[in-house]
Amino acid sequence: MGFGSYDESEQENQDYETDLENDDGVSTSQSDHSGEVEYEIDASNDELLDRLKEIKDE
Repeated sequence: MGFGSYDESEQENQDYETDLENDDGVSTSQSDHSGEVEYEIDASNDELLDRLKEIKDE
């Protein structure tokens, strides 16, 4: 088998843990944020769009 290929029979035999009743997750209240975030952008919209185009072209 080459890189990126797979045996379709392997896909049929996968077992997934779907017990959503357990408490193994993270409580969202543990990650509450009560501060403020402020930022100032020193570039114009055109400069930002040009930079985005450069990033996409890379």
